[in-house]
Amino acid sequence: MTSDPYTPQSGDHRLRVDHYALSIDYRVTTNRLSGTAVITGHVVEATSALTFDLVGLRASKVQLAGSKTPFRQSDRKLTVPLPAPLQPGDAFTLTVAYAGAPRPRRSRWGAIGWEELEDGALVASQPTGAPTWFPCNDVPSDKATYRIELTTDPEYTVVVGDVTERSTRKGRRTWVFDSAVPTATYLVTVQIGTYAHKALDLGSVRGELHYPSAIAARVKADFAPLPRMMAAFEDAFGPYPLPAYRVVVTPDELDIPLEAQGMGVFGANHIDGKGGLERLVAHELAHQWFGNSVGVRQWRDIWLNEGFACYAEWIWSERSGGATADAKARGHHARLARLPQDIVVGDPGPDLMFDDRVYKRGALTLHALRLTIGDEPFFRLLRTWTAQHRDATATTADFRVLAETVSGVPLAALLHAWLDRPELPALPGAGDAGGTSEAAPITETILLPSQRGH
Repeated sequence: MTSDPYTPQSGDHRLRVDHYALSIDYRVTTNRLSGTAVITGHVVEATSALTFDLVGLRASKVQLAGSKTPFRQSDRKLTVPLPAPLQPGDAFTLTVAYAGAPRPRRSRWGAIGWEELEDGALVASQPTGAPTWFPCNDVPSDKATYRIELTTDPEYTVVVGDVTERSTRKGRRTWVFDSAVPTATYLVTVQIGTYAHKALDLGSVRGELHYPSAIAARVKADFAPLPRMMAAFEDAFGPYPLPAYRVVVTPDELDIPLEAQGMGVFGANHIDGKGGLERLVAHELAHQWFGNSVGVRQWRDIWLNEGFACYAEWIWSERSGGATADAKARGHHARLARLPQDIVVGDPGPDLMFDDRVYKRGALTLHALRLTIGDEPFFRLLRTWTAQHRDATATTADFRVLAETVSGVPLAALLHAWLDRPELPALPGAGDAGGTSEAAPITETILLPSQRGH
């Protein structure tokens, strides 16, 4: 049995991690990392060993409940035999000392994980890159809390999350970050660079910009819409679900922007000072609701992350005076109709899970749903979804049930056609539901029995 069929070599389905306490020393000039990870958790199935993902770094010492214990390590796994089997519910505390030169791991989705920049480092882990910098149970279903203590050269800024402590000793600076919000391993990030900093007023949400000073004017111009974007998304999706939102712009070029917990990461090539890629700013912000707060329980349901974030781009367009979501949807539908009809959005398979058709057809699924049930039930559904599964995980099956419960409309045939069949369905006619382009205020909250996953 695997923890996730799309990533069968990752994770250990027999355990759940409750908390990671990471103490890391990183030298930028030599790309040398040494760390200690204290992992606390419990088992959900009887087991005689604990197994964690660790790639490219070597463990030197392992302790179980404070006592040194033997271990073995392969190129992907750190395995700790137990002196006595653990039973479901039994807790464990494991301490791992490890070190090495962190680097991205090769995967079918490209190089992912810890990556050196020209002057600094970043972490981009989706879906299986987290083990390149700490031992972990690397599956999206296993969310945990974190304390990260990172020491590096004093001229660098470290961006992880909320800074709870900062100190300098012997020419090295230590940053301490604490997060009580359950977070999937792939969404935990480290950004290291010589960054300027600017606070952002995002209404009730604390905001920060971190960027190279040489492109300050471009950065400030391109992220000027963020306060209005935050207000629009809180109206559409419900309250922002995390303590803060940070944006990091690296001096290096990146293939695509990246989402992390409470953070969006952009390359300098994404920032032109003219808002040329404003849709990507909207996309990464929307992931804080869809993907980060409400996470997928298995990778097969990736459309719940990407389809929703893509649809948020269209919502922002219509809320900010651009093309309506309906116009966006019909334009993308016409383009998709000319492409191969060989992808199932609700289960695309690991090779196609990040195919752009999953993103766009996922968004079209939501638009078809909106046209079918009307705007007021549709946006009430989104707000109920984000409230019910906040800080947890969910599945496509959960969404199907909630959509029918909130709307009171039979939707099985509609969602089956969009999510379970490779053929691209036709969109309902514009205005079929008689809705408006504005989200209605919440008048009712429907909460089903908890279906949250850890």
